Amino acid sequence: MTDLEALLLWQLKDAGLPEPTVQFKAIADRRYRWDFAYPDYRLLIEVQGGTWVANTGHTSGRGVARDCEKANLATVNGWRVLLFTGDMVKDGTALDTIIKAMEAG
Repeated sequence: MTDLEALLLWQLKDAGLPEPTVQFKAIADRRYRWDFAYPDYRLLIEVQGGTWVANTGHTSGRGVARDCEKANLATVNGWRVLLFTGDMVKDGTALDTIIKAMEAG
């Protein structure tokens, strides 16, 4: 678990939310795993670390394409997908958005 993921998990617990499933595999025939999931809410959460580092993970052309495919597959399979940058985790935007998504059902 990355430092950003650990921070978000701490924020979720501190806010009194149920503990999410970690490293959740939402698409049975794919190797994709999501950082966090709330299966009862059909909600998947991914923290996009390293967004300001050139050509690594989520910022390379291949990484962006993989992230698009991953999110789109989840969506067409009935999941709601939330993607957050490290800055969004640090400033509380991620937590606020997750709470709103859970309140919306």
